[in-house]
Amino acid sequence: MSDALPIYSFVIPIFNERDNLYVLFDRLQRVMDRLDGAAEVVIVDDGSSDGSPDIVADRHSRDERIRLVQLSRNFGHQIAVTAGLDFAQGEAMIIMDGDLQDPPELALDMVAQWQKGYDIVYAVRDKRDHEGWLMTATRRLFYRILNSISDMEIPVDTGDFRLISRRAVDVLKKMPEYNRYVRGLCAWIGLRQSQVNYERPARHAGESKYPVLKLVKLGLDGVTGFSRAPLKFVMALGVSMSTLALLFGISALVLRIVKPGVIEGWASTVIILSFLGGVQLFALGIIADYIGRIHEEVKMRPIYIVGSLIGFDEGEALPDTRMIYVPKRTH
Repeated sequence: MSDALPIYSFVIPIFNERDNLYVLFDRLQRVMDRLDGAAEVVIVDDGSSDGSPDIVADRHSRDERIRLVQLSRNFGHQIAVTAGLDFAQGEAMIIMDGDLQDPPELALDMVAQWQKGYDIVYAVRDKRDHEGWLMTATRRLFYRILNSISDMEIPVDTGDFRLISRRAVDVLKKMPEYNRYVRGLCAWIGLRQSQVNYERPARHAGESKYPVLKLVKLGLDGVTGFSRAPLKFVMALGVSMSTLALLFGISALVLRIVKPGVIEGWASTVIILSFLGGVQLFALGIIADYIGRIHEEVKMRPIYIVGSLIGFDEGEALPDTRMIYVPKRTH
Protein backbone atom coordinates (compact mmCIF):
# COMPACT_ATOMS: atom_id res chain seq x y z
CA MET A 1 0.00 0.00 0.00
CA SER A 2 1.04 3.60 -0.55
CA ASP A 3 2.13 5.62 2.47
CA ALA A 4 -0.73 8.03 1.80
CA LEU A 5 -4.00 6.93 3.36
CA PRO A 6 -6.91 6.51 0.95
CA ILE A 7 -9.78 8.96 0.94
CA TYR A 8 -12.33 6.43 -0.27
CA SER A 9 -12.81 2.84 0.86
CA PHE A 10 -15.07 0.29 -0.80
CA VAL A 11 -16.14 -2.28 1.81
CA ILE A 12 -17.37 -5.46 0.12
CA PRO A 13 -18.31 -8.65 2.01
CA ILE A 14 -18.26 -11.77 -0.15
CA PHE A 15 -19.30 -15.39 0.25
CA ASN A 16 -18.66 -17.72 -2.70
CA GLU A 17 -18.68 -14.97 -5.34
CA ARG A 18 -15.86 -16.14 -7.63
CA ASP A 19 -18.08 -15.83 -10.74
CA ASN A 20 -18.69 -12.15 -10.01
CA LEU A 21 -15.27 -10.97 -8.83
CA TYR A 22 -13.58 -10.43 -12.19
CA VAL A 23 -16.35 -8.16 -13.48
CA LEU A 24 -16.64 -6.48 -10.07
CA PHE A 25 -12.95 -5.55 -9.99
CA ASP A 26 -13.00 -4.22 -13.55
CA ARG A 27 -15.97 -1.97 -12.80
CA LEU A 28 -14.48 -0.85 -9.49
CA GLN A 29 -11.23 0.07 -11.19
CA ARG A 30 -13.04 2.33 -13.63
CA VAL A 31 -14.97 3.98 -10.78
CA MET A 32 -11.87 4.50 -8.64
CA ASP A 33 -10.05 6.09 -11.58
CA ARG A 34 -12.84 8.68 -11.76
CA LEU A 35 -12.66 9.65 -8.08
CA ASP A 36 -10.85 12.78 -7.01
CA GLY A 37 -8.64 11.00 -4.47
CA ALA A 38 -6.93 7.76 -3.58
CA ALA A 39 -9.16 4.75 -3.04
CA GLU A 40 -8.96 1.21 -1.71
CA VAL A 41 -11.14 -1.90 -1.85
CA VAL A 42 -11.47 -3.92 1.35
CA ILE A 43 -12.82 -7.36 0.49
CA VAL A 44 -14.06 -9.34 3.50
CA ASP A 45 -14.23 -13.05 2.75
CA ASP A 46 -16.89 -14.59 4.99
CA GLY A 47 -15.76 -18.19 4.86
CA SER A 48 -15.93 -18.82 1.10
CA SER A 49 -15.26 -22.35 -0.16
CA ASP A 50 -15.14 -21.68 -3.91
CA GLY A 51 -11.69 -20.12 -4.17
CA SER A 52 -12.86 -16.50 -3.98
CA PRO A 53 -9.93 -15.47 -1.68
CA ASP A 54 -7.42 -16.76 -4.26
CA ILE A 55 -8.96 -14.51 -6.91
CA VAL A 56 -8.75 -11.52 -4.56
CA ALA A 57 -5.12 -12.34 -3.72
CA ASP A 58 -4.25 -12.59 -7.41
CA ARG A 59 -5.89 -9.24 -8.12
CA HIS A 60 -3.99 -7.67 -5.20
CA SER A 61 -0.70 -8.78 -6.79
CA ARG A 62 -1.60 -6.58 -9.78
CA ASP A 63 -3.41 -3.78 -7.94
CA GLU A 64 -2.34 -2.98 -4.39
CA ARG A 65 -5.54 -1.04 -3.82
CA ILE A 66 -7.31 -4.40 -3.45
CA ARG A 67 -7.01 -5.70 0.12
CA LEU A 68 -8.38 -8.84 1.74
CA VAL A 69 -9.66 -9.57 5.23
CA GLN A 70 -10.32 -13.30 5.45
CA LEU A 71 -12.48 -14.36 8.38
CA SER A 72 -11.80 -17.70 10.07
CA ARG A 73 -15.30 -18.98 9.20
CA ASN A 74 -18.70 -17.76 8.07
CA PHE A 75 -19.86 -15.18 10.61
CA GLY A 76 -22.71 -13.71 8.56
CA HIS A 77 -23.15 -10.74 6.26
CA GLN A 78 -23.64 -8.08 8.92
CA ILE A 79 -20.53 -9.19 10.82
CA ALA A 80 -18.52 -9.18 7.59
CA VAL A 81 -19.66 -5.61 6.90
CA THR A 82 -18.55 -4.67 10.41
CA ALA A 83 -15.12 -6.22 9.85
CA GLY A 84 -14.71 -4.28 6.61
CA LEU A 85 -15.54 -0.99 8.32
CA ASP A 86 -13.06 -1.82 11.08
CA PHE A 87 -10.18 -2.32 8.64
CA ALA A 88 -11.02 0.37 6.07
CA GLN A 89 -8.85 3.48 6.24
CA GLY A 90 -10.75 5.96 4.10
CA GLU A 91 -12.60 9.09 5.11
CA ALA A 92 -15.64 7.95 3.13
CA MET A 93 -16.57 4.26 3.11
CA ILE A 94 -18.92 2.75 0.55
CA ILE A 95 -20.56 -0.52 1.65
CA MET A 96 -21.76 -2.69 -1.20
CA ASP A 97 -22.36 -6.35 -2.01
CA GLY A 98 -20.14 -8.30 -4.36
CA ASP A 99 -22.88 -9.68 -6.62
CA LEU A 100 -23.17 -6.45 -8.67
CA GLN A 101 -26.74 -5.84 -7.54
CA ASP A 102 -25.23 -2.76 -5.95
CA PRO A 103 -23.81 -0.95 -9.01
CA PRO A 104 -20.35 0.48 -8.19
CA GLU A 105 -20.99 3.46 -10.46
CA LEU A 106 -23.60 4.78 -8.01
CA ALA A 107 -20.74 5.47 -5.59
CA LEU A 108 -19.95 8.60 -7.62
CA ASP A 109 -23.38 10.04 -6.76
CA MET A 110 -22.88 9.11 -3.10
CA VAL A 111 -19.50 10.81 -3.04
CA ALA A 112 -21.08 13.98 -4.46
CA GLN A 113 -23.53 13.99 -1.52
CA TRP A 114 -20.73 13.32 0.98
CA GLN A 115 -18.79 16.28 -0.40
CA LYS A 116 -21.83 18.43 0.39
CA GLY A 117 -21.44 17.56 4.07
CA TYR A 118 -23.61 14.47 4.54
CA ASP A 119 -22.26 11.75 6.83
CA ILE A 120 -24.46 8.92 5.57
CA VAL A 121 -25.77 8.54 2.03
CA TYR A 122 -27.98 5.49 1.55
CA ALA A 123 -29.25 4.00 -1.68
CA VAL A 124 -33.03 3.65 -2.06
CA ARG A 125 -34.29 0.87 -4.31
CA ASP A 126 -36.90 2.24 -6.69
CA LYS A 127 -37.29 -1.05 -8.52
CA ARG A 128 -36.07 -4.65 -8.39
CA ASP A 129 -35.75 -6.27 -11.80
CA HIS A 130 -35.07 -9.75 -10.45
CA GLU A 131 -37.86 -10.30 -7.91
CA GLY A 132 -41.46 -11.36 -8.26
CA TRP A 133 -44.25 -9.16 -7.04
CA LEU A 134 -44.84 -11.25 -3.91
CA MET A 135 -41.26 -10.95 -2.60
CA THR A 136 -41.15 -7.25 -3.46
CA ALA A 137 -44.46 -6.60 -1.70
CA THR A 138 -43.30 -8.58 1.35
CA ARG A 139 -40.08 -6.57 1.60
CA ARG A 140 -41.89 -3.27 1.25
CA LEU A 141 -44.41 -4.28 3.91
CA PHE A 142 -41.65 -5.38 6.32
CA TYR A 143 -39.71 -2.13 5.99
CA ARG A 144 -42.83 -0.11 6.73
CA ILE A 145 -43.86 -2.23 9.69
CA LEU A 146 -40.33 -2.03 11.12
CA ASN A 147 -40.33 1.73 10.65
CA SER A 148 -43.67 2.06 12.42
CA ILE A 149 -42.70 0.02 15.49
CA SER A 150 -39.03 0.96 15.89
CA ASP A 151 -37.82 3.57 18.33
CA MET A 152 -36.54 5.78 15.49
CA GLU A 153 -37.13 6.20 11.77
CA ILE A 154 -35.31 3.68 9.56
CA PRO A 155 -35.32 4.57 5.84
CA VAL A 156 -37.57 2.24 3.88
CA ASP A 157 -36.58 0.26 0.76
CA THR A 158 -32.89 0.45 1.64
CA GLY A 159 -30.22 -2.17 2.25
CA ASP A 160 -26.63 -1.84 3.38
CA PHE A 161 -25.54 -0.16 0.13
CA ARG A 162 -24.48 3.24 1.41
CA LEU A 163 -21.64 5.67 2.03
CA ILE A 164 -20.62 6.33 5.63
CA SER A 165 -18.22 9.04 6.72
CA ARG A 166 -15.25 8.39 8.96
CA ARG A 167 -16.81 10.12 11.94
CA ALA A 168 -20.00 8.07 11.57
CA VAL A 169 -17.96 4.85 11.38
CA ASP A 170 -16.09 5.87 14.53
CA VAL A 171 -19.46 6.02 16.28
CA LEU A 172 -20.46 2.60 14.92
CA LYS A 173 -17.25 1.12 16.32
CA LYS A 174 -18.34 2.13 19.81
CA MET A 175 -21.42 -0.10 19.48
CA PRO A 176 -19.89 -3.61 19.61
CA GLU A 177 -23.13 -5.55 19.85
CA TYR A 178 -23.09 -9.11 18.52
CA ASN A 179 -26.51 -9.19 16.81
CA ARG A 180 -25.98 -6.42 14.29
CA TYR A 181 -28.38 -4.66 11.95
CA VAL A 182 -26.09 -2.15 10.28
CA ARG A 183 -28.76 -0.11 8.50
CA GLY A 184 -30.60 0.28 11.82
CA LEU A 185 -27.40 1.33 13.61
CA CYS A 186 -26.80 3.96 10.92
CA ALA A 187 -30.28 5.36 11.50
CA TRP A 188 -29.78 5.29 15.27
CA ILE A 189 -26.65 7.44 15.29
CA GLY A 190 -28.35 10.26 13.36
CA LEU A 191 -25.99 12.90 11.88
CA ARG A 192 -26.69 14.39 8.45
CA GLN A 193 -28.13 11.81 6.06
CA SER A 194 -29.15 11.88 2.42
CA GLN A 195 -30.24 9.42 -0.24
CA VAL A 196 -29.72 8.47 -3.86
CA ASN A 197 -32.22 6.39 -5.85
CA TYR A 198 -31.50 3.52 -8.22
CA GLU A 199 -33.00 0.46 -9.87
CA ARG A 200 -31.58 -2.72 -8.34
CA PRO A 201 -30.53 -5.15 -11.09
CA ALA A 202 -30.41 -8.94 -10.92
CA ARG A 203 -27.30 -10.76 -9.76
CA HIS A 204 -24.56 -10.93 -12.37
CA ALA A 205 -23.95 -14.62 -11.60
CA GLY A 206 -24.56 -17.20 -8.91
CA GLU A 207 -27.36 -17.56 -6.39
CA SER A 208 -28.51 -15.28 -3.60
CA LYS A 209 -26.74 -15.83 -0.27
CA TYR A 210 -29.85 -14.59 1.54
CA PRO A 211 -32.49 -17.33 1.37
CA VAL A 212 -35.82 -16.90 3.12
CA LEU A 213 -34.65 -18.15 6.52
CA LYS A 214 -31.68 -15.74 6.58
CA LEU A 215 -33.97 -12.89 5.56
CA VAL A 216 -36.29 -13.79 8.44
CA LYS A 217 -33.36 -13.79 10.89
CA LEU A 218 -32.18 -10.44 9.58
CA GLY A 219 -35.69 -9.09 10.00
CA LEU A 220 -35.84 -10.38 13.58
CA ASP A 221 -32.49 -8.70 14.29
CA GLY A 222 -33.98 -5.45 13.09
CA VAL A 223 -37.19 -5.79 15.11
CA THR A 224 -35.67 -6.99 18.39
CA GLY A 225 -32.65 -4.70 18.10
CA PHE A 226 -34.58 -1.49 17.64
CA SER A 227 -38.05 -2.03 19.06
CA ARG A 228 -39.75 -3.26 22.22
CA ALA A 229 -43.05 -3.52 20.37
CA PRO A 230 -43.13 -7.36 20.50
CA LEU A 231 -42.84 -7.27 24.30
CA LYS A 232 -45.55 -4.61 24.51
CA PHE A 233 -47.72 -6.71 22.21
CA VAL A 234 -47.30 -9.72 24.50
CA MET A 235 -48.28 -7.58 27.49
CA ALA A 236 -51.39 -6.29 25.72
CA LEU A 237 -52.27 -9.81 24.61
CA GLY A 238 -51.92 -11.07 28.17
CA VAL A 239 -54.20 -8.35 29.50
CA SER A 240 -56.77 -9.10 26.79
CA MET A 241 -56.72 -12.83 27.49
CA SER A 242 -57.05 -12.23 31.24
CA THR A 243 -60.04 -9.98 30.63
CA LEU A 244 -61.70 -12.57 28.41
CA ALA A 245 -61.04 -15.28 30.99
CA LEU A 246 -62.60 -13.13 33.70
CA LEU A 247 -65.69 -12.50 31.58
CA PHE A 248 -65.95 -16.20 30.78
CA GLY A 249 -65.70 -17.04 34.49
CA ILE A 250 -68.45 -14.57 35.37
CA SER A 251 -70.73 -15.98 32.64
CA ALA A 252 -70.10 -19.53 33.87
CA LEU A 253 -70.96 -18.51 37.45
CA VAL A 254 -74.17 -16.80 36.33
CA LEU A 255 -75.10 -19.85 34.24
CA ARG A 256 -74.56 -22.14 37.20
CA ILE A 257 -76.81 -19.97 39.40
CA VAL A 258 -79.54 -19.75 36.78
CA LYS A 259 -79.37 -23.43 35.79
CA PRO A 260 -77.97 -25.37 38.76
CA GLY A 261 -76.82 -28.91 38.04
CA VAL A 262 -76.32 -28.33 34.33
CA ILE A 263 -72.77 -29.04 33.11
CA GLU A 264 -72.19 -27.46 29.73
CA GLY A 265 -69.42 -25.93 27.69
CA TRP A 266 -66.86 -28.72 27.58
CA ALA A 267 -65.98 -27.99 23.94
CA SER A 268 -65.65 -24.25 24.50
CA THR A 269 -63.52 -24.83 27.60
CA VAL A 270 -61.11 -27.08 25.71
CA ILE A 271 -60.87 -24.56 22.87
CA ILE A 272 -60.18 -21.68 25.25
CA LEU A 273 -57.56 -23.63 27.20
CA SER A 274 -55.82 -24.69 23.99
CA PHE A 275 -55.86 -21.12 22.70
CA LEU A 276 -54.45 -19.75 25.96
CA GLY A 277 -51.75 -22.41 25.91
CA GLY A 278 -50.74 -21.35 22.40
CA VAL A 279 -50.69 -17.69 23.43
CA GLN A 280 -48.45 -18.49 26.38
CA LEU A 281 -45.99 -20.43 24.24
CA PHE A 282 -45.96 -17.61 21.68
CA ALA A 283 -45.28 -15.05 24.41
CA LEU A 284 -42.53 -17.20 25.90
CA GLY A 285 -40.94 -17.51 22.45
CA ILE A 286 -40.74 -13.74 22.05
CA ILE A 287 -39.35 -13.27 25.54
CA ALA A 288 -36.87 -16.12 25.02
CA ASP A 289 -35.57 -14.47 21.86
CA TYR A 290 -34.81 -11.25 23.74
CA ILE A 291 -33.21 -13.19 26.60
CA GLY A 292 -31.15 -15.26 24.15
CA ARG A 293 -29.76 -12.10 22.60
CA ILE A 294 -28.90 -10.75 26.04
CA HIS A 295 -27.12 -14.03 26.77
CA GLU A 296 -25.01 -13.69 23.63
CA GLU A 297 -24.01 -10.15 24.56
CA VAL A 298 -23.02 -10.79 28.18
CA LYS A 299 -20.61 -13.58 27.15
CA MET A 300 -18.50 -10.83 25.53
CA ARG A 301 -17.06 -13.10 22.86
CA PRO A 302 -15.30 -11.40 19.95
CA ILE A 303 -17.60 -10.36 17.12
CA TYR A 304 -15.38 -12.03 14.54
CA ILE A 305 -11.99 -13.73 14.09
CA VAL A 306 -9.62 -12.87 11.25
CA GLY A 307 -7.67 -15.79 9.79
CA SER A 308 -5.45 -13.88 7.34
CA LEU A 309 -4.81 -10.44 5.91
CA ILE A 310 -3.55 -9.52 2.45
CA GLY A 311 -2.51 -6.01 1.51
CA PHE A 312 -2.00 -4.74 5.03
CA ASP A 313 1.45 -3.56 6.12
CA GLU A 314 3.37 -5.43 8.78
CA GLY A 315 2.87 -3.79 12.13
CA GLU A 316 -0.20 -1.92 10.94
CA ALA A 317 -2.48 -1.18 13.87
CA LEU A 318 -5.36 -3.59 14.23
CA PRO A 319 -8.89 -2.32 14.91
CA ASP A 320 -9.62 -1.59 18.55
CA THR A 321 -12.86 -3.58 18.50
CA ARG A 322 -14.20 -6.94 19.64
CA MET A 323 -12.14 -9.00 17.19
CA ILE A 324 -9.23 -11.46 17.24
CA TYR A 325 -6.54 -11.81 14.59
CA VAL A 326 -5.03 -15.30 14.31
CA PRO A 327 -2.09 -15.10 11.84
CA LYS A 328 -1.33 -18.01 9.56
CA ARG A 329 1.24 -20.53 10.68
CA THR A 330 4.71 -19.84 9.31
CA HIS A 331 5.79 -23.48 9.26
